[in-house]
Amino acid sequence: MAPPKVFVIGGTGAQGIPVIRGLVQDGAYSVRALTRDPKSPRAAHLLSLDNVELVEGTFANEAHLRKGLDGCEFAFVNIDGFNAGEKTEMFWAVRAYELAVEVGIRFFVYGNLDYAYKKGGYNPMFRTGHYDGKGRVGEWILQQTKANGERTGAALFTTGPYFEMALGAGTPMSPSIEDGIVTWRMPIGQGAIPFVSLDDCAYYVRWLFDHQSEATGMDLEVAVEHVDPREMAQAFTKVTGEPARYEAIDLDAFWTTTPFGRSAELPAGYNADASDPATMNMRTNFSGFFNCFKHSAGNTGVIRRDYALLDRIHPNRIRSAEEFFRREDEKKRAAGFDGIYHTVQNLIPVLKVREDGRKGIL
Repeated sequence: MAPPKVFVIGGTGAQGIPVIRGLVQDGAYSVRALTRDPKSPRAAHLLSLDNVELVEGTFANEAHLRKGLDGCEFAFVNIDGFNAGEKTEMFWAVRAYELAVEVGIRFFVYGNLDYAYKKGGYNPMFRTGHYDGKGRVGEWILQQTKANGERTGAALFTTGPYFEMALGAGTPMSPSIEDGIVTWRMPIGQGAIPFVSLDDCAYYVRWLFDHQSEATGMDLEVAVEHVDPREMAQAFTKVTGEPARYEAIDLDAFWTTTPFGRSAELPAGYNADASDPATMNMRTNFSGFFNCFKHSAGNTGVIRRDYALLDRIHPNRIRSAEEFFRREDEKKRAAGFDGIYHTVQNLIPVLKVREDGRKGIL
């Protein structure tokens, strides 16, 4: 008998690729992934996996969504907010869920982020468009699940910044090497970042699909730990033997002195209308993003995680910055490359946004 099929939106993204690998690795599920470019290297990688098919189209087209959902039993939807922008993402995320219920999808997992503005007490300093857009829709989906759960169960998969972004090009936490010292320069003071490991994402999403009765109605909020960037630098040195540091700077310095600052006045969604009052620019969006982490040290404040729950669900999860760096270093060497110090000397993109509308900008 053919394995149940999962329709995936966001399958060629940084998160989507490991999620799909986790679903199909043992033949328990098959996947139909939506992609705008079936000939891209990321799409080709997906096709190299067993039980994966592609459907050409975009999440912002109802006919394409129907084609993708048709014949599937489950769905995993993680819309790229940096493509659409907050306003458009919200509409199409809601529409994707509605169509899933309409066609009879049995279980729907929504790729979510923290509703930062609400979790921060509606304080405008925490307003983060690419977080809040997902967070609003996520709450709405769980509300619908109370009525539709027997027809279409649903769960949220709430992530955060990928730890890989601290080793990649063009991200808000990309490192530099200055006078031989690996340097992370960010405006979060003595705060902490609830980094997520992409490898762990594969396990968590698979768990949601494997445990649908328990997972329906759940908001599974994941992270490695609340990472103090000072301890992150120490962990990098411990793993590589190379000097590293974290330098706390203020927001003005971040936007005027770092490479990411070149994007400050651009719309946060590269397909969003910059003249629309609903469109946030990168400066406003990511200022809220950093403020959230500045006020989340020690798993207190704005963004929190239930690490005891994560230990129960994923006993072998990555639990520290040192463990993450060590695993990444071992993976690089096992693949025939130098370790992660070489990675930071030769930064490459992690996020698919660099391959789409933001080439050469971030």
